[in-house]
Amino acid sequence: MGWLWRRKSRRRIAHITIDGAISGATRERMLKAIKEVEEREFPALLLRIDSPGGTVGDSQEIHAALLRLREKGCHVVASFGNVSASGGVYVGVAAEKIVANPGTITGSIGVILRGNNLSKLLERIGIRFETVKSGTYKDILSPDRALTAEERQLLQSLIDSSYEQFVNAVAEGRHLSAEEVRNFADGRVFSGAQAHELGLVDELGDEEHARKLAAKLADLDEANTQTLKLGRPKKRLAGFLPGSKLLSKLAELLNLELGNSGQVLWLFLP
Repeated sequence: MGWLWRRKSRRRIAHITIDGAISGATRERMLKAIKEVEEREFPALLLRIDSPGGTVGDSQEIHAALLRLREKGCHVVASFGNVSASGGVYVGVAAEKIVANPGTITGSIGVILRGNNLSKLLERIGIRFETVKSGTYKDILSPDRALTAEERQLLQSLIDSSYEQFVNAVAEGRHLSAEEVRNFADGRVFSGAQAHELGLVDELGDEEHARKLAAKLADLDEANTQTLKLGRPKKRLAGFLPGSKLLSKLAELLNLELGNSGQVLWLFLP
């Protein structure tokens, strides 16, 4: 019955959503969903992105999977929602076309790495770390002391390398030169309308506009071709409790601030 399954899929558009910060869980869900799109031979994928970005490696793996999907002949259209910034942009530029709302918050192309210097606080409460290490930089970004000048320079070179990867991906995906991208890739954010002027997005419109564009690229009926949602996050029992969405969002922000401390991030977090 696999042929019948694929035959139905060829008349529909796959729909995958990235909602919230990009993390390892996002990557796992996305890669599984993208594989299903490939196996079921959907002619097009509508990728809805409403994300401030997140971890670098996970964003890169999703980006690479989308490029492989396009190589198989699937048309990918990205629809930017409320916020599609930093790593959200990196994932989005793997699409054939990008559609954004005029008021979408996007951009924030850049890299950030933050650590926590708690040395003054630890000193006040009488806590000292005893560190034994194998190399000069093994405890870099340790919370009990400030960075040295050499350590700051070392981390800056790491950030610069990650930044160049970001710039090159945007340049390739948007058919711009690396120099053109650097002119606006300084961490600033844009509205969707501004991003359109810069060439960061192709068209202005809502998710329905993006669906019609995906149908057009795949030679499907723009008016009647429906989408099939894939890769939905599993709902937990706690998700049905009052205020669960707010608690989930707070937990996400806490994880970004504490759990990713010391990680290189493609993230917009005002």
